[in-house]
Amino acid sequence: MDVPLAHLDRPFDYLVAAADDEAAQPGVRVRVRFAGQLVSGFLLERAESSPHGGKLAYLDRVVSPERVLDPEIARAARAVADRYAGNLYDVLRLAVPPRHARVEAQPSKAPKNNDHPSLADGSDESDVAGHDADTEVVDDADELAAGSRAAAEGSGDADDEPGVRAPEGSEPGAVAPESNELGGSVGPDGPGAGPEGADDSVSSDASGGSVGPDGPGAGPEGADDSVSSDASGGSAGPGGSGGGGGSVRGDGFGRWGQYVAGPAFLRALADGRNARAVWGALPGEDWAARIAEAAEATARGGRGVVIVVADARDLERVDRALGAVLGPGRHVALNAALGPAERYRRFLAASRHQVPVVVGTRAAMWAPVAELGLVVIWDDGDDLHAEPRSPYPHAREVLLTRAQLAGCAALVGGFARTGEGQLLLETGWAREISATRDVLRRHAPAIAPTGDDPQMARDPAAATARLPSLVWETARQALKTGAPVLVQVPRRGYLPSIACNDCRTPARCPQCSGPLGLHGAREVPVCHWCGRAAAAYACPACGGRRLRASITGAKRTAEELGRAFPGSPVRTSGRDEILDSVPGEPAVVVATPGAEPVAEGGYGAVLLLDAWALLTRADLRAAEETMRRWLNAAALAKPAAAGGRVVVVADGSLATVQALIRWDPAWFASRELAERRELAFPPASRMASLTGKAEAVADFLAIAKLPSDTELLGPVPADEEQERMLLRVPRSGLAPLAKALHEAAAVRSAKKAPLTVRIEIDPSALF
Repeated sequence: MDVPLAHLDRPFDYLVAAADDEAAQPGVRVRVRFAGQLVSGFLLERAESSPHGGKLAYLDRVVSPERVLDPEIARAARAVADRYAGNLYDVLRLAVPPRHARVEAQPSKAPKNNDHPSLADGSDESDVAGHDADTEVVDDADELAAGSRAAAEGSGDADDEPGVRAPEGSEPGAVAPESNELGGSVGPDGPGAGPEGADDSVSSDASGGSVGPDGPGAGPEGADDSVSSDASGGSAGPGGSGGGGGSVRGDGFGRWGQYVAGPAFLRALADGRNARAVWGALPGEDWAARIAEAAEATARGGRGVVIVVADARDLERVDRALGAVLGPGRHVALNAALGPAERYRRFLAASRHQVPVVVGTRAAMWAPVAELGLVVIWDDGDDLHAEPRSPYPHAREVLLTRAQLAGCAALVGGFARTGEGQLLLETGWAREISATRDVLRRHAPAIAPTGDDPQMARDPAAATARLPSLVWETARQALKTGAPVLVQVPRRGYLPSIACNDCRTPARCPQCSGPLGLHGAREVPVCHWCGRAAAAYACPACGGRRLRASITGAKRTAEELGRAFPGSPVRTSGRDEILDSVPGEPAVVVATPGAEPVAEGGYGAVLLLDAWALLTRADLRAAEETMRRWLNAAALAKPAAAGGRVVVVADGSLATVQALIRWDPAWFASRELAERRELAFPPASRMASLTGKAEAVADFLAIAKLPSDTELLGPVPADEEQERMLLRVPRSGLAPLAKALHEAAAVRSAKKAPLTVRIEIDPSALF
């Protein structure tokens, strides 16, 4: 039920009237009388009798006979709620979109082509399940607002409400503790399995089979999928970068044949086996087509597929690839730009099992399909995969939980590799799909740093210059050959940070002490905090009035490059306007990370500037995120044989730069995981954060019966005069920690504690 109180996070029994007997089926929306109010909920299970000895109330009404909550989703939602110390209904609110009565009443028909408008950067934050799951929409033009929760607090003791009972057993759809270890998503051998005692001898066979200590390749069916006999891959040999898609019907494996274990993985999908793999895509790979081919192999085997990507641009690419490989009417794309009616129509197509494949951004991690056979997440390190609403689940963890509970295949893909992906390999839960070094060299561009010894000998100023001579020479050569040049700049804007030109003191607002910045060459300094202009700014340290750039943004970079290359057009791609693609002709494209457009035929040069801005961030994942952003940009360049070059303005001795030069994300991820394991940081351990007023956090910790191996870190200051406490346990200790935190939240909600505490399991930011 939609009751936001942790101590009421359990199912309740109600009677079903004879008139509602046919409509009241598991998965439908209902309205019930609870604590004197009408609240919304989902019917989880029908039973002949109830063990409750008291008087039961009747369902007030069945909102709709549409069964929108799939049993598989209900089980996964319970497991995710337990893992993240949250309430089941909070998870269901993310999983089931708001009802649209007009669409629901329309006759069922095959979905139309997935034509949809483009989304601006960040507009995928509200997806198909972005509102209250019981909001009823009656007009296509109406925008949905989040449905209000029932205000149970202050209306009496709900446990004493006549006609309501809390069953003592486990609720319908719940996962037994022994099958859901919660420590990393599900089970001792699942994605949450820690490195302790794990089998580190991971073979290259991604064929699938039953999951056990020896990984997904174990089982009687693994023998016929030996990688050594199929590494070359069917009829398709190694192709150029950006190879097009195409069906993998018959004996061919398309461009999956370029990868060790690629053909074996597709065979396992077609055979309906639960192959789990971490895929490192080749530079220039048409990754959307490869995902579509994996989806086609799964659908050909009679099972469903759920694909999750980070943003709308990636969604459009996969949508087009699926249409080309599967044909019309075989998949739906869920995104936020469709409007409430079309969003709900596509959700119903998936819920009614009219299509075998569903693709979308973050909210699609909950998409229901018949006989789930494969879950896919692309670029799992992107922060857009982290849900910003309670209980803050990550799309990767949700999909891996669904894969474990459903016994289906899983594919975690990307140009880079996260620590979590590396851990899946080291524990044997997943197998690696990657290309050999020979194949990699044919696809990778030539990559060079500006801070190595040979370059320093030729250009002594390269150590301090923002645009060393190697950058100019590389860009000039690429433009001469008729190819576009991509310039990645970590900061947007013009001059986001400025300082006194005489004494280098950072320029700050005279009113609020916020940092000043410039939005243009002829603009006055403006405060980033209060927005006030500081036209008559004078340095408080030396009285100087001249300003210099501390940090240069994308717009200023584009201005400088435009003056340097007057014969070539300069285009920008960032928050204000994101380019999806650019023609393969001479041009300079300045983009912020994540907004790089695809160039027809690939870029002749990719320039990675201001490495220090990425590497020096106060973030546990700063190096990992830098690696991901660099590889995603470098993958857009042409192969070295075709003249593609990448220049990174950084010291060549840095581990991140070395991994980029060798295009070795596996080595870098292994190194990162080893360092985090040594320091007991996630994912080698599990952490939870408690954020709130100091007295609320202290009260919470006093109530919580934490496991004995819990380590408290903090408190440290947080936003809005709050404080934050971190709790750390071994990977195997997450289940008891999450249970203890949820029980403490239940005690506080039963006591009607006035101050709230925000609980996050494995928070995306630790510092």
